[in-house]
Amino acid sequence: MSSSHSGLRSFFEDRKLDAEQWCEGRNPYGRAMLLGYLTYGGVRHLADSHYATWFAGITLIFHEMGHLLFAAFGDTLAILGGSIMQLLIPTFAAVYLLVRQRDFFGFAVGSAWLSFAMWELALYIWDAPRESLPLAGFSDHPQHDWATLLTQWRLLNSSDTIALCVRGAALVTWALSIALGAWLCWRMFATAQQAERPSD
Repeated sequence: MSSSHSGLRSFFEDRKLDAEQWCEGRNPYGRAMLLGYLTYGGVRHLADSHYATWFAGITLIFHEMGHLLFAAFGDTLAILGGSIMQLLIPTFAAVYLLVRQRDFFGFAVGSAWLSFAMWELALYIWDAPRESLPLAGFSDHPQHDWATLLTQWRLLNSSDTIALCVRGAALVTWALSIALGAWLCWRMFATAQQAERPSD
């Protein structure tokens, strides 16, 4: 085995040990309920591309903020900024919870939020040649971000393919976040059961 593979394996083993230690003494029941909703939300997204979770409203706020924040960098980035911010904030939340708060379950929740934001983005991209979705914006007649961008890039006919790729990435992100959250809840439950057993 190469040193790089050995180092990578050691890294993940250390993170697994950190997560196991983090689970000790933590209550799994409320987190399991939240995980149940995140699982339900992902299944609904898979069954209905128009489905929106409770996170959708928060995501929309950050999307609109992105247009304002990127407005100084030209028209293209001003339009693209909404989608960038839509994905950046859940990513930042997940990384912050893991790195600064050492909250492994929070990282799983943030990652699930990212997957929902990606599914919503995929729907927006898919809608580019159709323009059937109701739009929010700062004017009476907001423009369709992705219809504008894909037309500008001459990729409008590829909207379905691009949307499918984004949906695939969302599915992988969601599946990994749910798997991590389920494993963490199982570890919390197992350590709680072990702590309740009377010692010999």
